[in-house]
Amino acid sequence: MDSGVEELMPRLLPVGDCDLAEDFDPTVPPRTPQEYLKRVQIEAARCPDVVVAQIDPRKLKKKQTVNISISGCQPAPEGYSPTLKWQQQQVANFSAVRQSLNKHRNHWRSQHLDSNVAMPKSEDEEGWKKFCLGERVYSETDALSDNENLGIDYMKVGFPPLLSIVSRMNQATVTSVLEYLISWFGEKKFTPELGRWLYALLACLEKPLLPEAHSLIRQLARRCSEVRVLEESKNEEQISALNLIICLVSRYFDQRDLADEPS
Repeated sequence: MDSGVEELMPRLLPVGDCDLAEDFDPTVPPRTPQEYLKRVQIEAARCPDVVVAQIDPRKLKKKQTVNISISGCQPAPEGYSPTLKWQQQQVANFSAVRQSLNKHRNHWRSQHLDSNVAMPKSEDEEGWKKFCLGERVYSETDALSDNENLGIDYMKVGFPPLLSIVSRMNQATVTSVLEYLISWFGEKKFTPELGRWLYALLACLEKPLLPEAHSLIRQLARRCSEVRVLEESKNEEQISALNLIICLVSRYFDQRDLADEPS
């Protein structure tokens, strides 16, 4: 290293002149402290000034952009803002559901799943979307054929969030599936299948929330507020479902800045 560099980067382990054996070999393990420090200096001098990482672009996710918003939820349409009493009741009901789920988790986890239930792997985003929403919603087909009306084909209509299913999901899977469905919801309409799964996954989230889960549920509440404003038909049942999710995120998970203020 030249003197100019040494002035900017002083040596943390300076090695002065020392008597090293004539047969000193830096490739063999050092035998004395002086030989060790000298070997460190030699290895440092061989390091290049600039190192470029070799990145395989195939391993990068397609979506790298992260949109962060600090704004709150949009107000409910006039006449559809939930009362404080209603919100408090929903929080109480939700808390009871969570307590029951935690109490009986081991029991439901031990129950055998039907042979047609094949839970996707945690990282299988498309598989989970089809599993939860069904191929009919996923492919956006409008109706079932006459033959399909004779029985329930869960591959087409989606598997409901049965306790025997959600009890088998660890926190990493719960967060991943929540992320997949929120991503779907960001571009698609709200459906009953989506609402049931969002409620179930929120019931499975452990507190205190991990930072990733915290960001996800805030994103979910904001999206619900956007959809209910754009709801042209003002479907009361759908707006109530959207109000419920916003209520749970804001009042149960303590995101009070997103809460609906009673009119």
